[in-house]
Amino acid sequence: MAKQVKLSARPRSESGRNSVKRVRARGSVPAVIYGNKTTPTNLEVSQRELAALLSHAVGENILVELEIHDGTKKTTQLSLIQEVQHHPLVRDIVHVDFQAVSMTEEITASVTVESTGEADGVKNFGGLLEQSVRTLSVRCLPQNLPEIIIVDVSALKIGESIHIRDIKLPAGVTADDNEDLTVFIVAEPSVAPEPTTATAATSPEVIKEKKAEGSEEKK
Repeated sequence: MAKQVKLSARPRSESGRNSVKRVRARGSVPAVIYGNKTTPTNLEVSQRELAALLSHAVGENILVELEIHDGTKKTTQLSLIQEVQHHPLVRDIVHVDFQAVSMTEEITASVTVESTGEADGVKNFGGLLEQSVRTLSVRCLPQNLPEIIIVDVSALKIGESIHIRDIKLPAGVTADDNEDLTVFIVAEPSVAPEPTTATAATSPEVIKEKKAEGSEEKK
């Protein structure tokens, strides 16, 4: 299931490029939280805490219990990290979006799909494992959201495939994508044909014949 962690945040009333610079100068990252029938709210979170949180994540879906301190009181809001923006050169986190969620309402999220094991058709017959679906759209309560979906491909022979309908999802999780979509397939090996013995033997003979004809003409 998706990891649930706590993260401190503060309301951000400033706006504009200069205010964003001031936020980053004090070691924070500009953020916004929206959804779940709430008005979008500008926040700032600790750059160090957010980076540590993301570095320990297995998948992209992380449930965050935001503890929002406004100076006089503290409120909490369960949320899902929706998008993290990085600087294109230094890769520092420059902005993060949170989606407010409720423990009693289903959400829709994309979950990374990965394989485990070595397919029989690859291991014993030289086939190629191809993956057509990298992320799966699922619907579930926030507490049931998987971090990642692992699919065992060990039994696949050449020509065999795994579709979305074949994947056993955790309890309370439903696939939102077309169940007939192929996720993994073991394709036949592509081997370039080798030249036949007859062809290899014929070529030198033709060259020798031409040389012989040429030598007769000189005589």
